[in-house]
Amino acid sequence: MKKALSARFFASVVQEQLETSDQWRPTASLAALQRRALLLRTVRQFFDERGFLEVETPVISADTVVDRHIEPFSTGVPAEVGKPPRRMWLQTSPEFAMKRLLAAGAEAIYQIGRVFRLGERGRQHNPEFTMVEWYRRGDDYAQGMSLLAELAEHIFGCGTVERMTYAEAFSCRLGLDPHRAGIAELREAARRRGIAWPESMEESGDRDDWLDLLLTECVQPHLGVGRPTIVYDYPASQCALARVRTDDPPVAERFELFAEGIELANGYHELCDPNELRRRNEQINRRRRADGKDALPERSRLLRAMEAGLPECTGAALGFDRLLMVLCQAATIDEVIAFPFERA
Repeated sequence: MKKALSARFFASVVQEQLETSDQWRPTASLAALQRRALLLRTVRQFFDERGFLEVETPVISADTVVDRHIEPFSTGVPAEVGKPPRRMWLQTSPEFAMKRLLAAGAEAIYQIGRVFRLGERGRQHNPEFTMVEWYRRGDDYAQGMSLLAELAEHIFGCGTVERMTYAEAFSCRLGLDPHRAGIAELREAARRRGIAWPESMEESGDRDDWLDLLLTECVQPHLGVGRPTIVYDYPASQCALARVRTDDPPVAERFELFAEGIELANGYHELCDPNELRRRNEQINRRRRADGKDALPERSRLLRAMEAGLPECTGAALGFDRLLMVLCQAATIDEVIAFPFERA
């Protein structure tokens, strides 16, 4: 489970690191930085050859993705010197702006850029990191997964990517149905395997927290070992901005790529209904407040773009630094970033 780090803690870390004499040095080797440059060229070539247009969208925006677990950096930015500041957000993903481009007529677009997430620091996390994100108008769920598989096969040179449903992944490792198991069954599965959990989970009664715990501790370490794996058909309660398919039980048309137990990419058959997005934003903010977090802005220019007509599309976001970690067999993200948070 991810734990948010306070702004005060970040400030103390910076001060401590500044007092260390060798903090000017990069944490990545020259060989890793050369591999990074080559991978950037490889990714660009992949999308360019398939007719995608590379785009750039704002890093600072009045809008931000509303997510229960992702914390954006906020800042006050005046439009002009001497004017009152306006609250803006460093982007956790270029998703909103890229979908606005689709609504305005773009066909197939990709972006490689910096994104920011407050409190995400660890072996596989840095608060500032590089994301590759892409969308293609007209693609359905299967086509979206196939494009991600094609990219993975191209980069890893691994042959065919493995695919399995979220239910198959849980059944294989835990012998339970994640779509139907209740909290008591999920808790017992964690207890039998000696997994510790925070007291707050006992009180929250949130089924997704238990699923995430079991996924992280028992399922994910085995995903993508030997060859990349795409997991798809997530629980409807974890739909985020994906469409929900009315199966029995309903599932989110969401897919994720794993390699060597590391989550690399997250994709959706994209939600296009503005009223449903409003409902989800309200629901997520209720859960954020229950978690003791601030609500995030529910109104956005994306909603207006969806009202104007967001076409059917799929999209995915790939953590570039994590991908490079796997390719370089790096133990930490610091080995593939020149200057991580403490040395920025």
